Amino acid sequence: MNAYVYPSQQEKVISGASAFGMHLVFVALLVFGVNWQKKVEPQANIVDLWTNLPSQGQPAPPPPPPPQPEVKPQVQPVEPPKAAVKPEVAKPDIAMKDKAEKERRALEEKQKEAKKHAEESQAAQKQQAAEAQRLAREQEDAQRRVAEQAGAAQAKLRAEYIERIRTKIKRFIVLPPNMQGNPRVEFTVVLLPSGEVLGIRTKSGSSNTAWDNAVERAIQRAQPMPMPPDPNLLREFRELELGFRPNE
Repeated sequence: MNAYVYPSQQEKVISGASAFGMHLVFVALLVFGVNWQKKVEPQANIVDLWTNLPSQGQPAPPPPPPPQPEVKPQVQPVEPPKAAVKPEVAKPDIAMKDKAEKERRALEEKQKEAKKHAEESQAAQKQQAAEAQRLAREQEDAQRRVAEQAGAAQAKLRAEYIERIRTKIKRFIVLPPNMQGNPRVEFTVVLLPSGEVLGIRTKSGSSNTAWDNAVERAIQRAQPMPMPPDPNLLREFRELELGFRPNE
């Protein structure tokens, strides 16, 4: 096999520079491939290095075979570990929760209002009951005072008319002769509403019969007796107990 002969010196220099450049590119690709290689080993390229450039007049060696394209390793992406999937927790419905809270508050407000109304009503009832009791006591006191006053007035009127009757009877008493002492005689006199004497009974006689007879005759002569105008008081004058002494 004959050696390749460069036609000129310039072509020879260019050929050598090209060969040197190709060596530099090859070394750079080799380093880069080693650094990024994971699983696929890059195919090694065998390149013959010329130690001596052919001299002028010798045939030029055949051009080196074209460099094989670098096979980049296919790096499989490493997937990060999947986090454990937590079971989904049912989230409460915020709208329903707010609605329930509003209903609860509204119910509490209604209960408070009802309780307040009940307390106010109870207090009003107690106040009304106390006021009614006070008025009833005042009315009872007033009625009692009226009754007492009426009773006192009737008692006064009764005493007044009894004294009038006794005074009239005493005007008709004729003292018996030789009257001694101050004996007391008592009669039950039955009167009609008109003042007429319906009956005379001796309730308690004295030791002097003449005195007792003189008083009985005076009762008969003194009729009609003065009677009170109140019809209710006339019942108390139906029967009167009248006592007399000579020295009254």
